[in-house]
Amino acid sequence: MSLFSSLQGMWVLVFTALVVVFDQITKLAIKERFYLGESIELLGDTLRFTYIQNPGMAFGLSFGSPLFFTVFASVASVIILIYLYRMRLEPFPARFALASILGGAIGNLIDRFAYGKVIDFIDVGVKDMRWPVFNVADSAVTIGMIILVSLVLFEGQKEEAPAPAKFPVQPPAPSDENDNWHNVKNSN
Repeated sequence: MSLFSSLQGMWVLVFTALVVVFDQITKLAIKERFYLGESIELLGDTLRFTYIQNPGMAFGLSFGSPLFFTVFASVASVIILIYLYRMRLEPFPARFALASILGGAIGNLIDRFAYGKVIDFIDVGVKDMRWPVFNVADSAVTIGMIILVSLVLFEGQKEEAPAPAKFPVQPPAPSDENDNWHNVKNSN
């Protein structure tokens, strides 16, 4: 098998790289222009940039140490990459979803290695009802998961062709070679 044929379908990793690059550029811009905790309104109170550092998982979830999240994200990234390679010939939507999740995982993993925490800045909500602050990497993971869940849920709902009707099996008609009429002798 040639290198080209073994990498067929892996071009979705370009999207993974784009997610990582865009994620890191936006985080560096926020880190450079904002002080920790600063918030500015973009679309009134609905959309703000609020610079925070998140020691936990996506959307502020926290149930372990930063080392746990770093190890978990590293192992998950390797597993996703292996799985993406194994399904490189599968339909595009599933590969795109995994590439999105991988890009987001790598984007946040870079933060964990560089800062020990993840930089979050996208702040959405209305008045006191706010979604946890997130970033581009979190968005990519969420979009990828929505696509994967949709594929799994709607895969089983595809219209299956009805099975052909089963007719009773008739014994084969005797052929001319097996007919006994050839062996009948004239009694005259």
